[in-house]
Formats: sequence, C-alpha cells, structure tokens
Amino acid sequence: MNSLGFEKDPRDTRVVVAMSGGVDSSVAAALLHEQGYDVVGVTLQLYDHGEATSKSKTCCAGQDIHDARRVAEGRGFPHYVLNYESNFRESVIDDFADSYMRGETPIPCVRCNQSVKFRDLLHVARDLGAECMVTGHYVRRVLNGDGRSQLHRAIDPVKDQSYFLFATTQEQLDYLRFPLGGWTKDKTRAEAQRLGLLTAEKPDSQDICFVPHGDYARVVKKIRPEAVNPGDIVDQEGNVLGRHEGIINYTIGQRRGIGIGGGVSENNDPFYVLSVDSLKNQVVVGPKEALARNVIYVQDCNWLSSEDQATGSSLVKFRSTMAPIPAAIRRTEQAAAEIQLETPQYGISPGQAAVFYQDDRVLGGGWISGTGKNP
Repeated sequence: MNSLGFEKDPRDTRVVVAMSGGVDSSVAAALLHEQGYDVVGVTLQLYDHGEATSKSKTCCAGQDIHDARRVAEGRGFPHYVLNYESNFRESVIDDFADSYMRGETPIPCVRCNQSVKFRDLLHVARDLGAECMVTGHYVRRVLNGDGRSQLHRAIDPVKDQSYFLFATTQEQLDYLRFPLGGWTKDKTRAEAQRLGLLTAEKPDSQDICFVPHGDYARVVKKIRPEAVNPGDIVDQEGNVLGRHEGIINYTIGQRRGIGIGGGVSENNDPFYVLSVDSLKNQVVVGPKEALARNVIYVQDCNWLSSEDQATGSSLVKFRSTMAPIPAAIRRTEQAAAEIQLETPQYGISPGQAAVFYQDDRVLGGGWISGTGKNP
C-alpha cells in the first residue's frame, strides 16, 4: 500500500495535482514527485481582470499560473493550464453578484470548490487516467471501518479549510487526497525551502481571487450596473433614518460606514445592519442586541454522514474563522435543516454556509436561507 492508499508502486500511480500557484499546492506536487509518483500538474485559469499581478494576494491567474508552471518545470513533471474562465464566470462570479443583489453575503470560494474545482477538474483528472486528485487544502481525509472516506478538520486549527469544503460529495471525497492536512503552515514552508521551490516565501491568498484588494462592491457594480439603486435606511419600525447608494454596500452585522450620523439612537448607541431587504430596497438597522439569533435555517444541504449522525447534538460554524459552537441539528427535508444554537449569536447572514461537525469530523453543511429567535 503506497502513501496515497493504492496497492501499487508510486511510479505506477498517476496523480493529478491541482496547482493554484501558491506554496501549498506546489509542495504537495513536488513531494509526491519526489516520492516517485507519476505527477501531472493542472492549473485552471479562472479569470483575467488585468489586476492579477504578483502583488495581488489572489490565486489562479497571471503570475500564479506562471509560478505553477515554473515549479513543474523545475521538478520535471508535466503541467497543463486549462482555460475555465467561462465556467468560472457562470458558476461563481455571476452567482456572487446575484447573491449580493438579493441582500445575501456569498462565499464564492465554496462555490468554486463545489463546481469548477471539484466537479469540472475531477472530470479532467479522470480523463487523464489519474488514480486520484490531490490538492493543497488543509483538511484531512480519514477512512472509516468500511473503507469510506470521512472529511476531518486539519491538525492546525488556524489553517483548517474544512468549512470551505463542506459541499464536497462522498464520491468526490473518495477520489481526493489532501497530503497537507496533518501539517502546520510552518512545516509546509520548511518543506518548500528544502525542495527549493520558488513559492516558498510567497504570501498566502487573502482576497477573493476575482476581487483584488477586497473591493467587492466595485466588482458587483461592474457585472450588474443596475445594482447601484439608491434607497432608504430604516429602523425596525420602518422610520427612515437615511439613504443608501445600493444594498450591495451592506452586510448583516455591519457597524461602520452605514451612512447615518450621530444623535439618531438613544444615548447615541451605534447602529448595526439587521437585515437587507432586496424587495423593498431597504437597509434595516438597529441596536446590537437586535442582531441576536439562535435559530438558523439551511437549504441545499450536502451530507457526509448518516441521518442519525447528522441530527441531534452537534457543533456548527457559520463563519470560516470561528470555532465550532454547540447546536442541535434537525433535518426538515432531505436537503434542508433547522439549527438550534445553544447560545444566541450575532451577524448571521443568508448566503453564508453553516457547517456541521462531530468533534473534528465534518457531518455536512448547507446554505443559510434565514434566521430566527426562539424565547
């Protein structure tokens, strides 16, 4: 049994590595090549807005494609660049813009993994005769007693990316491998130095890849010019407090830059965005305590566990950076669920993902469609 779980010599095991041009995927590819695997690197060109330079903290365009190619050339394995700009625009960018126009807070990285990377690219890997596809994600694939794959959080909680991979199907998970899931980032960079990779000191991607410098409103306006539609900022009773220049500039839980001056609230307490009403074209604001929610409704769920395992007491994350918190999960339909939080939380927005855990194992997750508050 080789290190990837196949009963054959590494040199007889073809592996497709998804290379974004960053240090993580570069190390994954170079290590497997060093171990003797038949490695094929594949990079997807997802967009080209003319801003994807080496100074942009993004991935999958411009300098990043060049870096991935140079890593492959330096180590001596083949590398291919596939133009998936059309697929990416339809599946990710257009959805991103439409989500903001609905008053939601989208997570395009999940959509990208769900569609382009773990759907389209997996087809490419199979067509190339690969036994599996490898990525540089910080998650772990663990086999249970019957040989089926489970998705687990990475050893390093700071780098864990399981939240972004909740939509990975069981079939995809069985085919994928994540060699860095048991490492810290420091170890990855140390290995990159040892291997002499040019990406060893390259900064991590931070911005959404097609939104350089984090200016998402500018991208939405470019794609959907009709998004710039002024309307009212109102309180919970519907009283008009001010005007906005488009609901795409607001997200639930936002405090700064709302556009309301002082002296409006009692004791001059700050206002927070409570909801974004796309039908009325209104932004509803109020005090922080009005943000508290202890019920989350999710739809389009993907389950990586049995119904018994994914119901009852569990843990949940509704933001990638938060620690999982106690909750009770109840399936209301095959692809929908209701989450009862043990403690009310703030700033939960439709369009985000809610991901369910049992200890380190990902049980599944879904897209938040709404929230509520029980006594």
